[in-house]
Amino acid sequence: MFKGCFVALVTPFRDGAIDHPALDELVDFVIDGGVSGLVPCGTTGESPTLSSDEHTAVVAAVVKRAAGRVPVIAGTGTNCTEKTLALSQSAARAGANGLMLVSPYYNRPSQRGLYEHFAFIAQSVPLPILLYNIPGRTGVEISVDTIARLHADHRNIVAVKHATGSVDGASELASVSDIAILSGDDSLTLPLMSIGAVGVVSVVGNLLPREMSGLVRAALQGDWQTAQRFHHQLFPICRDLLKLDTNPIPIKTALAMRGMMAEEFRLPMCSMEPAKKERLQALLKPLSAPATMTGRG
Repeated sequence: MFKGCFVALVTPFRDGAIDHPALDELVDFVIDGGVSGLVPCGTTGESPTLSSDEHTAVVAAVVKRAAGRVPVIAGTGTNCTEKTLALSQSAARAGANGLMLVSPYYNRPSQRGLYEHFAFIAQSVPLPILLYNIPGRTGVEISVDTIARLHADHRNIVAVKHATGSVDGASELASVSDIAILSGDDSLTLPLMSIGAVGVVSVVGNLLPREMSGLVRAALQGDWQTAQRFHHQLFPICRDLLKLDTNPIPIKTALAMRGMMAEEFRLPMCSMEPAKKERLQALLKPLSAPATMTGRG
């Protein structure tokens, strides 16, 4: 299941509520772009600001709209094991095909605490699990040893979204474990696939699903020349998009600029400053506007 280009979906809002028509259109747009799977309710989906009912509703809506065309991997990780369990069970009931579990943030558990947290969910919910290792946002890194041990001890812990920014770290993990590695940084997708990663959980894929899918597909087929062409084409936006502001502010603003949804966030996320918007517009200028969206800006 965990191979290819997966998109970490944004959550469209309108007038303070989830914009379900825009979410449906986004699902269709990225699937039509050739992606391998969808990941709703991750950080890109502003999951910390969703109520439990909204979280379940978004997962259910994405599952319904995907209609079996691609798997849906629900982001259900929190910094509370019991809440993570409740969200994971709700996602399973809503029809999710797998779970993405971020390491608990802010409370910074030890490696033993991380192991027991993920092991508890794996033992309680029989869906395939994608670990999400992003120490820059959580304050703690899941060590190579802990990842390898979790994969060895629990058959449904099958993949890791590697967003540490370290190619060396991913290479070390690949040398000691056969867990599937997916890039968690768009700009590092090709470098990580060159050392054994099997795909990406992409933010840029919300906007450019065909191009991101093309890069991953070419790399999986061993067509490195084509993969490099996609990489060089995408590198400026993959590198710069998330440097303009905190994710998901830049990608959601870019989607709004393309008429794909309202430019609406939930605090503490907020709109970009005018100067940053100008830089974003310049970054998007060379890209062609998506032709398959009806526009809801």
